Amino acid sequence: MIKTLENLANARILLSNDDGIHAKGLSVLEDIARQLSDDIWIIAPESEQSASSHSLTLRRPLRERKLGDKRYSIDGTPTDCVLMAMKYLMADKSPDLVLSGVNVGANLGEDVIYSGTVAAAMEGAILGARSVALSLRPDDQDESLFHWDTVTKFAPDIIAKLATWSEPGNLLFNVNFPGIPADQVKGIKVCAQGHRDEGTTVVEGNDPSGRPYLWVGQFISHHTSVPNADLTAIADGYITVTPLKYDLTDNAVLKKMGSLFP
Repeated sequence: MIKTLENLANARILLSNDDGIHAKGLSVLEDIARQLSDDIWIIAPESEQSASSHSLTLRRPLRERKLGDKRYSIDGTPTDCVLMAMKYLMADKSPDLVLSGVNVGANLGEDVIYSGTVAAAMEGAILGARSVALSLRPDDQDESLFHWDTVTKFAPDIIAKLATWSEPGNLLFNVNFPGIPADQVKGIKVCAQGHRDEGTTVVEGNDPSGRPYLWVGQFISHHTSVPNADLTAIADGYITVTPLKYDLTDNAVLKKMGSLFP
């Protein structure tokens, strides 16, 4: 495991995402990663795979396309990309660190269940690498505007600290940047994963041919009742860092179930 910032310069880092190989956020992440190490690999989906969650492609072959030195696209999901990277393209030496993003749009609360960005990082953790998912919330007043300066200013130090933290294990971290300029960020908060008090909407409509359709809409509210939650902290102007795990066992309930099936 990487233990010191000096060693990070020699680390092998894998970059992926769910917005696709040509996404702005991946380019930003590459610039950041190259400040930390010279051994950077980029293996990302050929096209956008947002909300693909942790899906794998099982019923058809996957195709890789080499786009440059240590740069590939895969015609599959974010999970496919990290799996193919670590088991095939980088099989000679697995990455020390997997970075996924920077996603256009936050991944907070229950977003992490649907997120391909988080899934790519999670696959990296499952396969033995310390992993970080990074996402950027749109501007609070204009959803077409993204403050990339906030990411470029704070992400290098955040990544370095998470990568070199002496806590053992192939840990997974979810980092979200608020929709404000860098000079307005209040700080960095370690937060719990929140849960929105209200769910998504479903939009009804008719296509140009008059046929009805249903479309998954937006969350009604981003308010959460969970204390110290990512949703609340980012709304207050903080960068959020949340440790995640892929073991979904509810241990509290598990302890109580012995009497149910004696």
